[in-house]
Amino acid sequence: MTETTESETIAYDVVVLGAGPVGENVADRTRAAGLTTAIVESELVGGECSYWACMPSKALLRPVIAQADARRLPGLAGAVQGPLDTPAVLERRDNFTSHWQDDGQVDWVEGIGADLYRGHGRLTGPRTVGVTVSDGSVTTLTARHAVVVCTGTRAQLPDLPGLAEVRPWTSREATSADTAPGRLLVVGGGVVATEMATAWAALGSRVTLLVRGKGLLGRMEPFAGELVAEALTEAGVDVRTGASVTSVTRENGTVVALTRTGERFEADEILFATGRVPQTDDIGLGSVGLEPGSWLETDDTLRVTGTDWLYAAGDVNHRALLTHQGKYQARIAGAAIGARAAGTPLLDGPWGPHAATADHEAVPQVVFTDPEAAAVGLSLAEAEEAGHRVRAVDVEFSSVAGAALYGDGYKGRARMVVDLEDEILRGVTFVGPGVGELIHSATLAVAAHIPISRLWHVVPSYPTLSEVWLRLLEAYRDN
Repeated sequence: MTETTESETIAYDVVVLGAGPVGENVADRTRAAGLTTAIVESELVGGECSYWACMPSKALLRPVIAQADARRLPGLAGAVQGPLDTPAVLERRDNFTSHWQDDGQVDWVEGIGADLYRGHGRLTGPRTVGVTVSDGSVTTLTARHAVVVCTGTRAQLPDLPGLAEVRPWTSREATSADTAPGRLLVVGGGVVATEMATAWAALGSRVTLLVRGKGLLGRMEPFAGELVAEALTEAGVDVRTGASVTSVTRENGTVVALTRTGERFEADEILFATGRVPQTDDIGLGSVGLEPGSWLETDDTLRVTGTDWLYAAGDVNHRALLTHQGKYQARIAGAAIGARAAGTPLLDGPWGPHAATADHEAVPQVVFTDPEAAAVGLSLAEAEEAGHRVRAVDVEFSSVAGAALYGDGYKGRARMVVDLEDEILRGVTFVGPGVGELIHSATLAVAAHIPISRLWHVVPSYPTLSEVWLRLLEAYRDN
């Protein structure tokens, strides 16, 4: 064991644990408020999103979706019937991760005037962080105003005997692999599972998707998972629902998975996409009276419950495990820290500049499968459970001229969940090719509480996919 030695103590206004996109945005906002800021990172600056999640996964998926779209167009379909150039796709993916080098991100941190400390950061008491580097030396950072935890999450693996010896993939391996396995088992039915099944099936793997529940994308409207499952099956993915994995072994290089019903599946690799856990087990929470390994509960200014100096932004607070939502929280937290430090009024009422209200009412998400699934706000079931008197309005994209132009055989569905008391939208879901670019209009409608009466005057351009809005409004009026 390396002997730990104490070194210097340095004071800042704000200390940020984690230099992913959330930590970077906190630092950007606190520096903009004139506060001295240190940011601590034990891995690559830029975090999970830049190197093992959002960017590499979408770089893998973009050629897949482009090819699928092209195959829907006469005059082009014949030119794209062959397989994807897998090495070229992986090379482009590597470019988007900067080949897992973080020099550009480091330059950005330095450019905003924040100080970067490489090492493992742990709370050692209120407003105090110890940063341990590889030689065991520790630099102590103190924060006059705030410490912000932005350490994110890591993949959750099931408690199966001998799993470590199997060397399973998590989302990191799935997005960074340098070859396509001949056979890939994907365990899970959520976003990572469906996106990676989509990507690797198109890149040459024979994919089997083992879903414990009854369907895919369980947090979205049921039709989203149904349409994605249908398309995955058409793409050659073997989708098995009700398949709960009970054991996994690796025999002579082959992965063998058994399910509760006794089915046996073999593959070259197995990906577990079965959830996330907070990376808070080794950041010193016990030194400030919090439970190591726990999610950090916060108020809407992102301050941790029961403290007046500790904040948590991004996945670690379990409010909305999405990069864009974490960056939103970071902007709110940075502004709130700045206001408190300056002694200016804290505007933390709903939709105020110091309140992350959207976490409760208007969280958007896009699943980059083919078809894409995009949603914001509450599903019908969630709205009813929350006590809203609502009505779901559904239309098929086949009613929209822009869908027919987008590609032959376009298939998709849209739903808006209307609050009948105020005639505002509580949620919107789109499923279909290209609908990810529609979701911001829905997010605006939900977040701004735009009433149905005003939406009638928001005229969609013809002939675009956006005309689905007109069809939804007509369906609401006519029924």
